[in-house]
Amino acid sequence: MHEDEFWELIDSSRAAAEGDPVDQAELLVERLVQLDPETVTDFARHFEARYNRAYRWDLWGAAWVLLDGASDDVFDAFRCWLIGQGREVFEGALHNDPDALAELLEDFDAEVDGDGEELGYAADEAYEQLIGSELPELGLPEPPEEPEGTPIDFENDQVMADRFPRLWARFKA
Repeated sequence: MHEDEFWELIDSSRAAAEGDPVDQAELLVERLVQLDPETVTDFARHFEARYNRAYRWDLWGAAWVLLDGASDDVFDAFRCWLIGQGREVFEGALHNDPDALAELLEDFDAEVDGDGEELGYAADEAYEQLIGSELPELGLPEPPEEPEGTPIDFENDQVMADRFPRLWARFKA
């Protein structure tokens, strides 16, 4: 599966789900089971590689501002949700600066948005439906034990406002 195909599946499932991450995950599973097991495994590799790339302190800080706090598990679900937002939002947050999410996200409702845990299991569910067993090892490097970058004092409002001025102004002010 080419990267463009991966993002097309993400984008089309998000559009059909009208942005609801739970519905998006269900639609993604439905679309993945139409593919062969090798392609589903490729999709899982693409997803997992991006999930691991997003394990960064600065992105965790952005999630903290958006969600008014983010534990380890919440940040894991946020990274899945961020992938589910599509290439433009995902790459914009990672290549530019997570503070760019203030402009990249049209709407954000912490009650609905930011939790894409189910998206992280879509390939697993599809593969199991196709084959009746778990996904094989993806052959990716081990994920980092600690987030990339410099730790941020999430509990310090001034530090967070200084580090994420656009997010802070839009979602905390």
